[in-house]
Amino acid sequence: MKAAVCREFGKPWTIEDIQLAPPGPREIRVKIKACAICHSDISYADGIWGGELPAVFGHEASGTILETGNEVTEFSIGDPVIVTLLRHCGSCFFCSSGEAPLCDSHFPLYDQSPISTLGGETLLQGLRTGAFAEEVVVDVSQAASIPENMPFDSASLLSCGVITGAGAVINTAAMQPGSNAVVIGCGGVGLNCLQGANIVGADPLIAVDLHPDKLQTAMEFGATHAFSSTEEDLSEKIRTLTQGRGADYVFVSVGNIQAMLQGFELLRRAGTLVVAGMTGVGEKLPLEAIDIGDNAVRIMGSKMGSTDLKRDMPQWIRHYQDGKLKLDELITDRYPLERINEAVEAVRKGNVMRNVIVFD
Repeated sequence: MKAAVCREFGKPWTIEDIQLAPPGPREIRVKIKACAICHSDISYADGIWGGELPAVFGHEASGTILETGNEVTEFSIGDPVIVTLLRHCGSCFFCSSGEAPLCDSHFPLYDQSPISTLGGETLLQGLRTGAFAEEVVVDVSQAASIPENMPFDSASLLSCGVITGAGAVINTAAMQPGSNAVVIGCGGVGLNCLQGANIVGADPLIAVDLHPDKLQTAMEFGATHAFSSTEEDLSEKIRTLTQGRGADYVFVSVGNIQAMLQGFELLRRAGTLVVAGMTGVGEKLPLEAIDIGDNAVRIMGSKMGSTDLKRDMPQWIRHYQDGKLKLDELITDRYPLERINEAVEAVRKGNVMRNVIVFD
């Protein structure tokens, strides 16, 4: 089978023949139908977060079950599913506390990647998934069922970008209906922060970004107001829209220190800053420490939207079916695997929402 392999940090990916080990007792083999390109794949492939090579990346995927391990009872051959990087046991401290993305249990796939070349060279299973490939072997906890009639390309977006953004609002922050909110960064995760806040009923819902085209898109995804992050009087404009107080919630969807500091400045007293973006390793956040306690602000990190697949996926699918959650509209373009470097380059330039690799 074919896969896109990254062999050098920051270099183009090559299309190579690979093979997969058979699934273990609690693992499944999935035929991939679609895999969206998340910026995390690019960051790992560039070496921003360290890691090892060669690797197959791709983690925002959907497909059908081809094979199950002998202890798998949750799925049957042919079932349509999404495939995520969320690998969780369901019983450790973090899983039991509602923080499945932080699961600290050990899985057999951590010890041995299921991916290798036909010559026997081991390839890293990037982001626990390796879905820029025709098939994957993953732990059963990494999959969730989707309706038979749901498009695979749209469904793939539920595997990361949607749950990371909308989940930061609904799960991590537990945003209260009628609160106001600011979303900084209107890329894939930021647009889904807007969607989550819109579902909750945020008013006003304010988008902030550097790029005018992204601000226009933000308005189409639920924002009531949109401002450039470079406006000198941005804080004053936010206060004017929020009865002079500042934002109840600020969601920072990008891994950028300046965006996080700006978000801190836009908060009201006792407001909540939620950081859903990931910076590079070693970056520090310099804050005026007295303002944290004196203003009683909350600063929260959100990993993968605090998602529990079994709990959350049915509601996201229901919101999609009801027209409250835009998925089809998030897709900028579709590419075959052989054009993955072209698709990645478009993502690097920042002028797309989501590019999706589609398989026959």
